[in-house]
Amino acid sequence: MKFSGKNVLVTGASKGIGADIARILGSYNLKVWINYRNNQDSALRVKEYIENNGGSASIIAFDVTKENEIIDAFKAIVDCDGGLDYLVNNAGITNDKLALRMKSEDFMNVIQSNLLSTFIGCREALKIMSKNKFGSIVNISSIVGERGNTGQTNYAASKGGIIAMSKSFAYEGAPRNIRFNVITPGFVDTEMTSSLKDEIKDMYIKNIPLGRLASGVEIANAVAFLLSDSASYITGEVLRVNGGLYM
Repeated sequence: MKFSGKNVLVTGASKGIGADIARILGSYNLKVWINYRNNQDSALRVKEYIENNGGSASIIAFDVTKENEIIDAFKAIVDCDGGLDYLVNNAGITNDKLALRMKSEDFMNVIQSNLLSTFIGCREALKIMSKNKFGSIVNISSIVGERGNTGQTNYAASKGGIIAMSKSFAYEGAPRNIRFNVITPGFVDTEMTSSLKDEIKDMYIKNIPLGRLASGVEIANAVAFLLSDSASYITGEVLRVNGGLYM
């Protein structure tokens, strides 16, 4: 795959899927900005991996729930590199409870962390990328944003909102040659899923036609495709990476 741009910001990139996305993008000679909130050591390990494999990376700390920190981070990247070519909005949280027991603050915290932060990131990227009339953004949603899930009304709302919002951004970005697309992962083999009991994991897997969880690298490869010139005529689309669990 070919990339016409030179740098990329990945939010929530110190661990899990975000770290895999950062590592894969680093292999395509992009300078990768690795965002983290608290775990600097993990972010530095991702940076070290990219650099040891011939890539270029920097770490950047900011909290995606704080608008001023996002704006300052984007400005710092532009001041350093002269612009921003690609963005992956990956950072997010869960706070699962049955709807009957979910407080308004439980709902809004997830909306702010997942949906509002993605909006701010997309908005700031659109401002910056419009100057060069080039850019590509991939927002990480979830299968839950398409089909819902018990105990995740807040998460489903945030991830479903990302899908709808990205389509609207795609309309606004298209005249400026800026593309917005979405990845909806299914169940991915991460630290969170590895802690599940085997019987629970087996219950999930038996419903997946491909018969296994995804690896973070498989999600990262899909992200790289949508960012790249190989997807230059694709915008406003949702790419499902779920092993056939939701078709």
